[in-house]
Amino acid sequence: MPDDRSKRASDDEATDDEATEEETSEEETSEDEGSSDDEGSSDDEASSDDEASSDDEASSDDEGSSDDEPALKPLVKKSLKEAAAPEDEATPKKKKKKKKKSAKAGDGAEGSTAKASGKKASAAKKKSAAPKAAAPRSAKGDGKGEDEDNTLMLGIGAVVVAVLAVGVVWYMKNSGGDEPADTIVDVAEPAGGEEPAHEEHAGGDHEPPPTLPGALPRPEAQPAPPDVAAAPENAQRTESGLASRVIEPGTGDAHPGPRDRVTVHYTGWTTDGRMFDSSLTRGRPATFPLNGVIAGWTEGVQLMVVGEKRRFWIPANLAYEGRPGPQGTLVFDIELLSFEETPEPPPTPPDVAAPPANAQRTESGLASRVLEAGDGTEHPTAASRVTVNYTGWTTDGEMFDSSITRGRPATFPLSGVIPGWTEGVQLMVVGEKRRFWIPENLAYAGRPGAPQGMLVFDVELLEIH
Repeated sequence: MPDDRSKRASDDEATDDEATEEETSEEETSEDEGSSDDEGSSDDEASSDDEASSDDEASSDDEGSSDDEPALKPLVKKSLKEAAAPEDEATPKKKKKKKKKSAKAGDGAEGSTAKASGKKASAAKKKSAAPKAAAPRSAKGDGKGEDEDNTLMLGIGAVVVAVLAVGVVWYMKNSGGDEPADTIVDVAEPAGGEEPAHEEHAGGDHEPPPTLPGALPRPEAQPAPPDVAAAPENAQRTESGLASRVIEPGTGDAHPGPRDRVTVHYTGWTTDGRMFDSSLTRGRPATFPLNGVIAGWTEGVQLMVVGEKRRFWIPANLAYEGRPGPQGTLVFDIELLSFEETPEPPPTPPDVAAPPANAQRTESGLASRVLEAGDGTEHPTAASRVTVNYTGWTTDGEMFDSSITRGRPATFPLSGVIPGWTEGVQLMVVGEKRRFWIPENLAYAGRPGAPQGMLVFDVELLEIH
């Protein structure tokens, strides 16, 4: 009997061990299936998130052409709803899978624990799904805002650069140089046409251009002297009516000649105290030949020495009377900084009044004769650019222009000069000197401010470019 009981107890323990092993096996199977279901659910949710993100991006691309910022809000709400919808559809699938797990696991405690764990995991995934779906839309909206901000900043930068560039160009044009404006100039148009005979001259009765945003400030006007209205009694006067007085004595002892090139600082006013021109406001002195300015300057500056400052009262007949420019008596303060002596002008030709009988004539009426033969063989064309020395006279023997007295030759295109020059210089070779008699219709043809009638030129061709 004891043997039978022991046998039964042993059988019962074996049966209990088998039951325990089966329960353990079922728990492991349940956990494996739960893990597989969780992975499948995660894949489904990821697929749902990708689809929602794709839908959001497509919607953003379709509606992204609109620049209205309020339109982003309904799109984000729509994106959140669309992202939430697939999550709701995925929930029943998870419940079915969890029921299967519960059926396999039985009513044991392990099955209940696995089911509760699956619900917690599903709830956590639901909470994280909505922000993931909305994120692509939010990121795209932020990128568009940054693009708009960048575009706005680039536009503002371009406007600022353009304004500064215009301001610099205006300042450079109005900051002086060796060619001030046209106040004291009394120069006829040069023989060459486009190339001025007197490259540098003083003055200008031009109103300043309007101030542009970002432009550099225009220098202050020079205050009018207390005796600007009329020359004082102690002023020196010449036979022509020019009045002046020394403000500061100079250090030199030589006086410039009527054709010398002078470098000066100056300021000019009308007798009511209005400043119309000044090298001081431009920041650098002016240089020009004394035979290229108004008569009052030509006469007055010859009275000065280097370092001297002098005030002049120039009557209208020695200034701009009857011509464009400031009218009436003009007042100038002038400081002579330096001057260069220029060569003596060539003598007036004896045949200046008319071409001699042996002169060559063309069909156009141009007459010429060779003074010195050249050593070149090539002739320039109408399109050539040439370098020459020249002097011009009217037929009464008055010299009106000369590169020789300026101390340097002139260079210009033959297509940019008076017709008599364009035709005549093509007859020459390098090294040749020739005298031309140019009829009025091939010269300035009555152009105002230019020498009139037939003109006579001595021309030396130095180079063909």
